Amino acid sequence: MDSALLERIVDALLAGLGVTVEVTAGALIVALVIGLGLATVDFLAKARIVHALIRIYIEALRNIPSLTFLFLLYFGLAAVGIRLSSMVAAVLGLGLIGGAISVDIFRSGFQSVPVGQKEAAASIGLTPLFSFWLIVLPQGLRLSLPSVGNYAVGLVKDTSLVAAIAAPEVMFNARQLVNETFETGLIYGCTALVYLALTMAVARSLSFVERKLETP
Repeated sequence: MDSALLERIVDALLAGLGVTVEVTAGALIVALVIGLGLATVDFLAKARIVHALIRIYIEALRNIPSLTFLFLLYFGLAAVGIRLSSMVAAVLGLGLIGGAISVDIFRSGFQSVPVGQKEAAASIGLTPLFSFWLIVLPQGLRLSLPSVGNYAVGLVKDTSLVAAIAAPEVMFNARQLVNETFETGLIYGCTALVYLALTMAVARSLSFVERKLETP
């Protein structure tokens, strides 16, 4: 094996790994903020129009292919004079899609809190808002953590899509190297190992957090 080629592969993939981590972290933050915010509004709101609007957002973003949505943000907005960098489009696009997924994750967590606890809170005079803040939210977040972990692992893999809008992450750099060297098997094999290591690190980290929260 050519050591110079191997060194180029390692350097390119490590450079892309930093961008992949940035996109993953940024999109995860956007997704969780949107998801938690909308799930809270949906849980507490009484007006049907609010529930309907949130459901429209969820259905629209979950049913548009991720790559198509990234193209809409990066190329479609540019056509009307709004130019986003590839990184901003990647974080915003994956974050908005993840937000639609996260709404249902957090809402399921809130709904899993035993009804008896909510009724007990009401019996001692807590308002629905305080009952949510003190009882439902902490438990709902803990119950949602496994699903959040699954989403985060999937998000790492989805970052490979942003190569299509020229974000210089792992897959983009790998594809550039393949075009230059034609060492397809070696380069994509190394790329797969990088994604495997990253997804395992994310999964282990979230499992550790989950175990810590379960410890009395």
